[in-house]
Amino acid sequence: MRGTALLLACAVMACSPGTAEAGAKGDAKTLAEAAAVHPISGLPVIPLTIKTAQGKKSFRVELAVTNQEQAKGLMFRTEMGANEGMLFIRNSPGVASFWMRNTVIPLDIIYIGTDGRILNIVNAIPYDETPLRSQGIAAAVLELNGGRAEQLGIKPGDSVSWTMPDPVR
Repeated sequence: MRGTALLLACAVMACSPGTAEAGAKGDAKTLAEAAAVHPISGLPVIPLTIKTAQGKKSFRVELAVTNQEQAKGLMFRTEMGANEGMLFIRNSPGVASFWMRNTVIPLDIIYIGTDGRILNIVNAIPYDETPLRSQGIAAAVLELNGGRAEQLGIKPGDSVSWTMPDPVR
């Protein structure tokens, strides 16, 4: 049923002038935002905000919920938009550990505690299989382009919030 509804929504959006124009220009990002589904992964795309000392930073992130989605993550991807990322919601909070097997692009791995605050940020190197651990109990993990956190002044202690789609898969 969900697939049928999504297909119908995409068909309706394809008939709207804004989406047709974006499609004519080849703007996959605009189409992804309109459909709220990422064109490469097929994952839901949700808004995420990080409140920093310099103000709020907004992102559109892919939502990885299932074990299969989380295991694949951003493997084999060759690019990601500046304000895009992937959010991993952990089934049960705990010390988290990520690695970069088959991950082509450098990433900032941002561990988020149960209180919604950033625990620590790790700069991950492509293809490195060294386990990169959270410094505390993580309820979620956010991946952004490598160096993006520093560029935007994102630091441990900053508050992270997002809107879950209804219903969550």
